[in-house]
Amino acid sequence: MQYVSPQPTLHRHPHGITAVDTGYLHPGHAAAHLIVDSGRAAFVDVGPNSAVPNLLGALAELGIARAAVDYVLLTHVHLDHAGGAGALLRELPGARALLHPRGAPHMIDPTRLIAGSQAVYGEARFRRLYGELVPIPQARVQVVEDGERVQLGGRTLELIHTEGHARHHYVVVDAAHASVFSGDTFGISYRALDTENGAFITPSTVPTQFDPQAHIASVDRILKLGPESVYLMHFSRVTGVPRLGAALKEQIGELAAIALAHAGHPERASRIRADMLALWLRRARAHGCRLSAGEIERALAGDLTLNTQGLIAWLTRGRERS
Repeated sequence: MQYVSPQPTLHRHPHGITAVDTGYLHPGHAAAHLIVDSGRAAFVDVGPNSAVPNLLGALAELGIARAAVDYVLLTHVHLDHAGGAGALLRELPGARALLHPRGAPHMIDPTRLIAGSQAVYGEARFRRLYGELVPIPQARVQVVEDGERVQLGGRTLELIHTEGHARHHYVVVDAAHASVFSGDTFGISYRALDTENGAFITPSTVPTQFDPQAHIASVDRILKLGPESVYLMHFSRVTGVPRLGAALKEQIGELAAIALAHAGHPERASRIRADMLALWLRRARAHGCRLSAGEIERALAGDLTLNTQGLIAWLTRGRERS
């Protein structure tokens, strides 16, 4: 397929890092990150199929040949992060997809991934959001173990496994530049909710593998690295990492407690969502956010829905184990 590269929305950061707005759902929702060092390049997460023209447009605007991209680093295989990887790799002749051992099989044969995503979104909405997934040839997949390191130009990237949001998740550590590319492990921070106090952050507890204890442990693992910057898919660079990490860990515990409080109620979904929204409104006000309650709810609406579904899935797994 021949792609016409649009004029992408780019956010340029220090150390050869550029965020590319994938255009997923709406501007400012999801950012793929392009790392460039000594003429070589890598994408960290890519968005769905519809993002591929933006990513190719970013390469063109930055003057980077497609053949210079060595890696497509997929922190996990949720489709807002990895859905376009197969289509993108068709345009990048020398790139390999780096995947967690649990995630790799689902990108080589996405049958179960498609079925699971359709269960969350419904078939019609799935097609609108993600289209036809292109499998990644096994020969172009590199499975990465915990702590594995790869070389990109003159910099070393370390990949560490971080369960909690998903069992097949890793983050990318750029120790020389005190940076971590966190996928969804270090939460979500939309720029519309920034205040003079910095970024506002929330955890992502989406279906189907949320595990609060593992998630808190993964946040702690990131914090122990002492990064100055964390690059989130939703949405790009945040600083003030110790404060954000503490807020994330508190909220993971609070959301688990909310879910447990309503576990047996026939209207548990609406109750969990309402309590989650109340929690986030309190925290946003304490953070100095001046948006109205309705504006805050609209900014977080999709996450309220998916987080509620993920918490219910966690409750269900707990009952099945008991």
